[in-house]
Amino acid sequence: MAEEKYIRPTRDEYFMEVARTVAKRATCDRGRSGCVIAKNKQILCTGYVGSPPGLPHCDEIGHQFKQMTHEDGSVTNHCVRTVHAEQNALCQAAKLGVALDGATLYCKMTPCRTCAMLIISSGIRKVIADKRYHAGGESEEMFRQVGIELNYFDETVEHYEKQ
Repeated sequence: MAEEKYIRPTRDEYFMEVARTVAKRATCDRGRSGCVIAKNKQILCTGYVGSPPGLPHCDEIGHQFKQMTHEDGSVTNHCVRTVHAEQNALCQAAKLGVALDGATLYCKMTPCRTCAMLIISSGIRKVIADKRYHAGGESEEMFRQVGIELNYFDETVEHYEKQ
């Protein structure tokens, strides 16, 4: 029986797999996502979707939906109980006093507009997402304007289930 040759994952594959594992701690079933921020071949911090410390989680008491009306007139519901994985990773770095200038962020999908602005402001220079976010066009454009490299493992578009 022929033995398969082991193929060591690239550093990007490794950090993305860690982000997928971090996502297993997420406490909102609509978007169980995780985030890893790395620099110089080392993980600096991680984050996952969850409520701020001391507040109840979606998995415990349900979602807290707010309606959003978009420019095209469509209305969607968004859960606002939780902090995004990217935001939690950035907060973790701040709490620990870890500088992120020049780092790479690994996440489930294109960061939302708010996360993109925080990523830009933190000095992160590269974002690698597993998939595209269906509403990620504005973030992609902001990253392009400021020179943040954005790459995808999979060009598939991720959609949150409608509520």
